[in-house]
Amino acid sequence: MSGRHEPVLLAETLAFLRNGPGLYLDATLGDGGHAEALLDSESGARLLGSDRDPAAVAGARARLARFGDRVSIAHATFRELPALAVAEPLAGALLDLGLSSRQIDDPARGMSFMAEGPLDLRMDPTRGAPASERLAHASDDAIADALRRLADVGPARRVARAIGEAARGGRLRTTRDLVRVVDRSFGGRPHPRHRARVFQALRMWLNQEAEEVQAILDWLPGAMRAGGVVVTLAYHSGEDRIIKQAVRGRPERASRRLPDMHRERPPARPWEELTRRVVVPSEAEIAANPRARSARLRAFRRRAG
Repeated sequence: MSGRHEPVLLAETLAFLRNGPGLYLDATLGDGGHAEALLDSESGARLLGSDRDPAAVAGARARLARFGDRVSIAHATFRELPALAVAEPLAGALLDLGLSSRQIDDPARGMSFMAEGPLDLRMDPTRGAPASERLAHASDDAIADALRRLADVGPARRVARAIGEAARGGRLRTTRDLVRVVDRSFGGRPHPRHRARVFQALRMWLNQEAEEVQAILDWLPGAMRAGGVVVTLAYHSGEDRIIKQAVRGRPERASRRLPDMHRERPPARPWEELTRRVVVPSEAEIAANPRARSARLRAFRRRAG
């Protein structure tokens, strides 16, 4: 097991997120690195932290315990956040949508093609069935749609058919099994990019990650105070596209699926973009933490009514 996850684009995140005293949401706590830095640098900040991974929740509670009653932590998905008792609108919110190093480096989680382990892929291992079981009951059409939509896998139909046949035949139990299927589907030529895209698509499909991201972006305008800032960290084009469309293209959908956190109605076009172009890691950060390479930061502010 590796050490703590290194928070990505930390200085840049804090530069946008810090917004004076108030309540902040970190909806993807992970190891708590961003949250700890925010609480250390903003003395008037209080934190509502959440994560769907129970191991992350336990680790963050230990790391942030020194802040006492400034911190409240919940085990929750994005769609479960409105059920939490919150008495005030948010000054800021952070969505770091990447995997943590602990999740990637633990073979038992089945998140990576780099090490053999059970083909699990669940962000929360206490809920639902692992990928090996879900794929055995999924149609080839559903698998192909996930590969195409969530990771731009070119020969999605061929790869999906091979995955479905292996899963239904009981030959897709481990990450190594999936790697073999992917390699055969691409002509027997091992290629890390093909493997990574298939693992990404199946993980996102299993955990309904795109739907979760859309739900929280629909809800946030009604949860923020006027002037409240949201910072997002996305790691591939699909997630970044959802964020960009929510901010620019579909403001009328805001808060339709989930209830407002407070009574003030958000404006018709609720967001002002603070980053017209995405912010990316420096060469120095990538050299120190290669997993930061694909990170894309966006920041936007809730307009006044």
